[in-house]
Amino acid sequence: MSHTIDSNRVIIFDTTLRDGEQSPGASMNLEEKRRIAMVLEELGVDVIEAGFPIASNGDFDAVREIGRTVRGATVAGLARASKKDIDRAWEALSGAARPRIHTFISTSPLHMKYKLQMEPEAVHQAIADSVAHARNRCDDVEWSPEDGSRTEHDFLCRCVETAIKAGARTVNIPDTVGYAVPEEFAALIAMLMNRVPNIDKAIISVHCHNDLGLAVANSLAAVGAGARQVECTINGLGERAGNAALEEIVMALRTRHDNLPYSTGINTEIITKASRLVSTITGFVVQPNKAIVGANAFAHESGIHQDGMLKHAGTYEIMTPESVGLNRSTLVMGKHSGRHAFKEKLKELGFDLGDNAVEEAFRRFKDLADKKKDVFDEDIVALVDDEVGRSNDRIRFVSLQVIAGSRGPQKAELELQIDGAVHTTTAIGAGPVDATFNAIKQLFPHEVRLQLYQVHAVTAGTDAQAEVTVRLEENGKTVNGQGADTDTLVASCRAYIHALNKLLTKRQKTAPAALSA
Repeated sequence: MSHTIDSNRVIIFDTTLRDGEQSPGASMNLEEKRRIAMVLEELGVDVIEAGFPIASNGDFDAVREIGRTVRGATVAGLARASKKDIDRAWEALSGAARPRIHTFISTSPLHMKYKLQMEPEAVHQAIADSVAHARNRCDDVEWSPEDGSRTEHDFLCRCVETAIKAGARTVNIPDTVGYAVPEEFAALIAMLMNRVPNIDKAIISVHCHNDLGLAVANSLAAVGAGARQVECTINGLGERAGNAALEEIVMALRTRHDNLPYSTGINTEIITKASRLVSTITGFVVQPNKAIVGANAFAHESGIHQDGMLKHAGTYEIMTPESVGLNRSTLVMGKHSGRHAFKEKLKELGFDLGDNAVEEAFRRFKDLADKKKDVFDEDIVALVDDEVGRSNDRIRFVSLQVIAGSRGPQKAELELQIDGAVHTTTAIGAGPVDATFNAIKQLFPHEVRLQLYQVHAVTAGTDAQAEVTVRLEENGKTVNGQGADTDTLVASCRAYIHALNKLLTKRQKTAPAALSA
């Protein structure tokens, strides 16, 4: 892609699978990454940053698998400014239809002195060498100056010019620590556009973090100043306060086209589907008042607002729920619904499951319908997400019976299937959840630290399903697990088991200094 194709076309570079995964507890396995990549391609993302190949065998496998599977989008792999990193990235990407090597090095005085312990001249030479080496491997090379927004302007211009001269087709300017404000960041991009003599030979990209809540604002300001690629993540996922949210970038450009006359190739009707999938896989629940994809994004409780909405939706809605894939249900489900209706509902909700997965989901749906009078779309989404991708789990939930109440002691009778064999135990604890988790530890001894236990209702009403998120930490590695059930304790047990299974299969990381930009 280049400016000559469409000067107002903004390339959407999604880094959910790389930068998003750096959120504590957001680590994903290969199958989970593949599912997200497929949705990102359906969404119309231009570039999918699939991982950091040298970081671990798991990252390498994910980049290689996604590169082989995705055919429409460019697939990028991250590499530091070293031949070893770049060669490993190319090894993972060599089977991709549209590969990109994304290489980076720090350029701010602070990072060069304390992180790299390198002099500016050495950094400058490393840029020339690494980009040239990457370009010898791959036609599509992107280069990033880590902590670019805090880099001295003269040095930044020199480095950008050198990267482009060495073969970078995209130059990404990161606000790595989320320090910039919109006017300042736009001025930085404008300065580069004006001062770098060969700037027209590359696409200028931006990658903004949200530490001050300005990632989206900074990104849009940069587009106005000439940037034509935005690096972002689904739900704004990312380390610390996260990244610029893809859904907010895209819908801002679409809704305010009068003020921001730029376009993307995003199929916005897939946004809600992508958001739900990323939330389910990572266990990071989307806050209710989150823009675009939050549960309350299109809810109107105020009497004045409701009155206006009834008269004309445009009084309080600047975009429609349907425009982001939040469609009104036309098929009501209940205990009398059959397999065919259930399959149609799954298709309507965007699920494409194999026959065995459909049967298991239908069985759980019928169990749920016996407990709930009305089964909402959200219930089915939670139910299916609780099952998909868990067929290879070593530990599987069978049954749970809990004695709780103020008198105590709280006791849990638990039955699990472990490596194909069924085991039963009884445990007590300081509350029903503690007793349940103690029972799991008795049946499958392990030493972990519970970092997070979170419960939220999938729908309204006392018969609502509970969706529980559990975060476990072991030897510095964290995973999230989720479970859903009308019984909060059963959901809690399922969530803990899910997290434990992820820990058992979690890849070993060598943890190099990643680009947090």
